[in-house]
Amino acid sequence: MQRIVPLILSLSLLSLAGCSASGGKGNMPGDTEDWSPYAGIGENETVHFTGTEPFWGGSVAGQTLVYSTPESTEGEAIGVERFAGRGGISWSGMYGGAPLVLAVTPGKCSDGMSDRSYPFVATLQVADEQRNGCAWSDKKPFSGPEHP
Repeated sequence: MQRIVPLILSLSLLSLAGCSASGGKGNMPGDTEDWSPYAGIGENETVHFTGTEPFWGGSVAGQTLVYSTPESTEGEAIGVERFAGRGGISWSGMYGGAPLVLAVTPGKCSDGMSDRSYPFVATLQVADEQRNGCAWSDKKPFSGPEHP
């Protein structure tokens, strides 16, 4: 049952990130006949993510996601499972006894605090709280200043 809940959350987040409220095949991004898993982020790539209000961030590589907050600047390593959906990638695991799901979808993103532009949108679900932010990978870096 513990593996099913994060998977359901992953699917829900990816469908919310890629579809409008009306649903249906006509609202899906890209080629509606292509049901291949999203390949814009390779399995061996490291993905970095950041968000504000409250500040949060980290990275995910392989089956380990490091989640950091101002209270835990070093971050906490979390074991995760990767899911490549049609419109993006998600990683799911448990954090503090609650489900954690990070969904990363393609799209221009701004953190609202720097002059950076990011290639991915990040949506983090921690227990009942949803956080929105931006992401980049080794192969698709952000553009703008190195230090915000």
